[in-house]
Amino acid sequence: MTKRREKVVLPLVAVFLGFLLGSIIVLATGRSPLAMFAAMIKGFSGIDIINDVPINTRHIGEFIIQAMPIILTGLAFAFASRTGLFSIGAEGQLMVGALAATTVALLVQAPKAIHLPLVILSSAAAGALWGAIPGFLKARFNVHEVTVSIMMNYIALHLNNFVILNIFGSVDRVKTAFFPESALLKSPFLQSLTRGSRLNWGFIPVVVALVIFSFVINKTTFGYSLRAVGYNKEAARYAGMKVNRNIVLSMMIAGAFAGLAGSVITVGTFNFGRALPSAEGYGFDGIAVALVGGNQASGILFAGMLFGMLKAAQPLMQSQGIPREIAGIIQASIVLFVAMQYGIKLLLEKFKKKESVSAEVDRV
Repeated sequence: MTKRREKVVLPLVAVFLGFLLGSIIVLATGRSPLAMFAAMIKGFSGIDIINDVPINTRHIGEFIIQAMPIILTGLAFAFASRTGLFSIGAEGQLMVGALAATTVALLVQAPKAIHLPLVILSSAAAGALWGAIPGFLKARFNVHEVTVSIMMNYIALHLNNFVILNIFGSVDRVKTAFFPESALLKSPFLQSLTRGSRLNWGFIPVVVALVIFSFVINKTTFGYSLRAVGYNKEAARYAGMKVNRNIVLSMMIAGAFAGLAGSVITVGTFNFGRALPSAEGYGFDGIAVALVGGNQASGILFAGMLFGMLKAAQPLMQSQGIPREIAGIIQASIVLFVAMQYGIKLLLEKFKKKESVSAEVDRV
């Protein structure tokens, strides 16, 4: 099997095995896997294959809403991973991105053509600065980026809550005042198309981020130098590349993607800043999306849509009497089987070898 084919076949096999395991668990609980798959189909397409009812486009809008932030956090993890870094700080970078978006949305007064781009750029910049800290510590003192980024997730959570509750003066201890219209990604047009869903223009920054990721990492000399550092730092240094600078820049760009997810959630899905009781898991979902997507932009897009579909289907599964945790089990299983790609590859090759031997015997 060629490497190019492996990148497509092995994740598909992992996805199939994840759904198979989920179906077995559903059967073990006495429920019907058909109801589970019906909920999933309805979750991303609005089509109810069990009941004869019209398509509900609201489900399409909510599915896209669920997919957008985890595609961006998937890009964040993948960018760092492609350059030899294991960053799990997307959750914290997303939070500071959301906080920056909240700050600019509430404090700046400007026309929408200026205000909204400022909100989006500020969130990306905040995420980049937050990512620069573990990048600098890794480059300067060789402190492992995993340790630093985990700790910074907690710092971001408590920083966000302190600012929301004490500086912006949340009345109900949950959210800030509503943002002005000039700061929002919301679209009455898109909402009307999807029967009042929360669909907004946030998909545009997501598409732009996917293009930037693919172009920078695959088509530029800068991206090549980043990947070279990831492959072999000492060889890259010998070739004259600025290894320490590239480490910091890689973490900053990854942080910018995650910070952008913060603005997509804050001024798109919601229209107020939020105090959070705990991390919402977007960063860790992004790791799974990146792994399933093979750290490629196209793969991350489809993996993000897959995981977004599973998230959107959870309440629908629950309404069918299927525990919503089944969707989480399927997600975890898919990641587990992706991690077992080498074993799956060996099994496929063994199966193919058996088939060719059987064909030879039949021919004789």
